[in-house]
Order: sequence, then C-alpha cells, then structure tokens
Amino acid sequence: MLNVLLVEDDLDLAETVIDYLAIESISCDYAGNGVAGQKLLADNSYDVVLLDLNLPWLDGLTLCQGLRSSGNDTPVLMLTALDRLDDKVAGFEAGTDDYLVKPFELRELVVRIHALSRRRSGQVQLLRCADLEMNLKEYMVIRAGRNIKLSPIAWQILETLLRAAPETVSKQKLTDAVWGDNPPDSNSLKVHMHHLRKAVDESFAQPLIHTIPGRGFSIKEGEQK
Repeated sequence: MLNVLLVEDDLDLAETVIDYLAIESISCDYAGNGVAGQKLLADNSYDVVLLDLNLPWLDGLTLCQGLRSSGNDTPVLMLTALDRLDDKVAGFEAGTDDYLVKPFELRELVVRIHALSRRRSGQVQLLRCADLEMNLKEYMVIRAGRNIKLSPIAWQILETLLRAAPETVSKQKLTDAVWGDNPPDSNSLKVHMHHLRKAVDESFAQPLIHTIPGRGFSIKEGEQK
C-alpha cells in the first residue's frame, strides 16, 4: 500500500481526498498547516507528498525548499489554485516534481501519485549519509569537512547509492545507472567500486560503503574498522 502525506488547509477538500485515496488503497496522513506537515515529514517516510501552495504558518514553497535542502528526495506533487506560469516556475525552483491545479479530478490525482511513487525526486540537491555530503548543485563531495575528488563514474555510482540509501543496490542496477545500454566488461564495476571505497572510506574510522553478499552494495553507517 502506498503511503502519502497531504498538507492542505482546506478541510473539506482534505476529507474528500483522504476518503477517495482510501478507496484506492492509498494510506494518507494529514496536516492542516505547513509546520505540522514539516514535523510529519521529519518523523515519517512517505512515497509521495501532496502539498498545497498557500498554507498557514509555513507556505508550501518554503516547506518544499526545506525538504530538498535537507536531502529528502520524496516526490512532491504541488496542489494549487494558481495556474500562472510564474507560480509553476516558482514551484519547480523550490523542488516540486509535478503540479495539479485546483479544482482537479480525483482520478487524475491517483494516476499522478502512482507515477511519482515509482521514482524518487530528481529535485533534491544535497544527499547525505552520516558525515558524508554530496552536493549535486555545486558538484562537490565532502566527508567530515574534507573535499573528496571522484571520477565521473565514481560520482554516478555514489549518487545512485545515496539516492537508494540505506537500501541495497544490485550490481545490475548500478551498471544500468552508470553505463545504460552499453555495459563494460564484468570487472569494470569492481574496479570503480574499489576506487570509490578508497576515496570515501580509506581515511576514516567508519566505513560507509558495504558489500551485501549475493545482493549488491549499500551506503549506510556501519561498524568501526
């Protein structure tokens, strides 16, 4: 079952959406203002966030910006009565992934939820694991305040691992993410993983990149060396 968060100050609309999503087997948490939504996002994991633009206490754009700056890549569907191009541009710049203008058809809402739930947001600009930070906008990787230089392929591998963290990423998925339809020989991934581990873990007490036997690789906090 999909689990979404609805942040909407129109109670009538919220009740209608929640009831319809329940019929479609989609679980929905609810917040009536931006601050409450922010707290729920900090405490829970969701497949999709349904976010009203005009909210009391903390508006939708600011909430979305905070979500992205913290490294959260949950897809965001912005719900708004504003359909001007400038408003949509502002939403995308804040980190939203899709727009639905009020009033909208509930069937269309469900279709968009399912579409967004199949991918993580590409809008996030900062990925984190423990003391490791990957800034996609500035194209920088920093661990414990130290700059880490990576090759383009190592960068793609690390980004793929961080976007999935702490879940395991299969060797096939990593190969597809880096090389697409032109995979190299079988040893290439092994070699690049070796260099990535050396760059990210070698000088630090706590390794972050882990081999999961028979499954692939993951990046997460582990035991001391």
